[in-house]
Amino acid sequence: MTATLETTAEAPPDRRRWWALGALALAQLLVIIDTTVVNIALPSTQRDLGMSDVARQWTISAYTLAFGGLLLLGGRLADRLGRKNTLLIGITGFALASAVGGAAGSSAMLIAARAAQGVFAALLAPSTISLLTLTFTDPKERAKAFGYFSAIIMSGAAVGLILGGALTQYLNWRWCLYVNLPIAVLAGVAGWFVLPRIPGHRAAKLDWLSGLLGSAGIVALVYGLSEAASRGWGSALVLSCLGIAVATLVAFVVRQGKLPNPLLPLSVVTDRQRAAGYLTIGVASFGMFGMFLFLTYQMQAILGYGALAAGLAFLPLLGANFLVSSQISRRLLPRFGPRPFWTAGLALLACGLFLLVWLTPGASYFGLILPAEVLLGAGVGLAMPVVMNVATSGIEPKDAGVASAFITTSQQVGASLGTASLNTIAASATAGTSATAIVHGYATASGWAAGIVLVVAGVVGALARK
Repeated sequence: MTATLETTAEAPPDRRRWWALGALALAQLLVIIDTTVVNIALPSTQRDLGMSDVARQWTISAYTLAFGGLLLLGGRLADRLGRKNTLLIGITGFALASAVGGAAGSSAMLIAARAAQGVFAALLAPSTISLLTLTFTDPKERAKAFGYFSAIIMSGAAVGLILGGALTQYLNWRWCLYVNLPIAVLAGVAGWFVLPRIPGHRAAKLDWLSGLLGSAGIVALVYGLSEAASRGWGSALVLSCLGIAVATLVAFVVRQGKLPNPLLPLSVVTDRQRAAGYLTIGVASFGMFGMFLFLTYQMQAILGYGALAAGLAFLPLLGANFLVSSQISRRLLPRFGPRPFWTAGLALLACGLFLLVWLTPGASYFGLILPAEVLLGAGVGLAMPVVMNVATSGIEPKDAGVASAFITTSQQVGASLGTASLNTIAASATAGTSATAIVHGYATASGWAAGIVLVVAGVVGALARK
């Protein structure tokens, strides 16, 4: 009862709540867009700066590792210092790092800027979701807010592909980083005026040893999974990273169980309902990011689409996702509960992935790729807003930041695992360098992805309570 009174007392008036939703969606869009907008510009970036292949890979890895590794610590800092404070610091730092990266004259400067982006993204992302959680407390309004928020951020990856393609094609790669500046200014100014200033909680202790263990474990896990895509699962580096990840994460969990004020209260992740939600977002990211990789190559390398045309080709996925998230999930969640949305959403995602088993070099965009995109977008649109809503429900206000951070951590790990494992499966199934052989690898990996997502849908259905 105390937690409820504390939360609702700080909620802004009705009109300001919806303006707050817009500011939070813009802030989160910075993180989501940056994942794909920079990637699509990497070939021209590499040519312009004379980057080696290793440096090109670190342009991606520096951001991913800093972001994923510091999320839990960023979430706890938000709980302790106040979410509005950490959000505005995160937006400002992310914008400055983007400006430095856009002006980079060497690969080292660009990689350092990308790492700095990841650090501030780890502060920004948990703050947005926890602020949304504490701003919308009425169940119907909450479902509606998370529906719109999920639609915006899950569409951000496709928007990044379109934006990155256009900026790279008509300007140059530097604008893929400079584009963050106007978004950051809008999000920061709006956030300053419309976001509620919910005070931090001194009870949210900062245990630096737990932070070190958790960060080291997630960094080792994400790096090991990303290297498995190029080196193979039997690589000594990959096995060493995964071994370190297991050891440090086990030590992290043991420590959390012993502390009176842990960095991540185990009750946050052991609750069956929330555990099902975290598993859903992880496996949805597993399938979605693997699909983005294959379809991007299919459209550009096989079908000959330009960067902008390939980005525009993802619009049906964006549209299906936005429609289902904003109009279906948020209306029906209060009536039916989360379980049917998670299982049906993952089943639709599996169906979309299964359609891609029929990929060939001459596969029709309208006959095969577009229907698959609609199913993928609809599946994620059913599941994701419900995950965000339920995974942050029933959390004490002092733990809202770290609970929100675990949502993004699940997404990061799922995406890394999907990219690494599906890329490995595709490479193993590719028996040659012809277009037919390469696309056969994509199709095989899509079939495996569909099967894995479908199995996890069954697990989620058994795990989630009504």
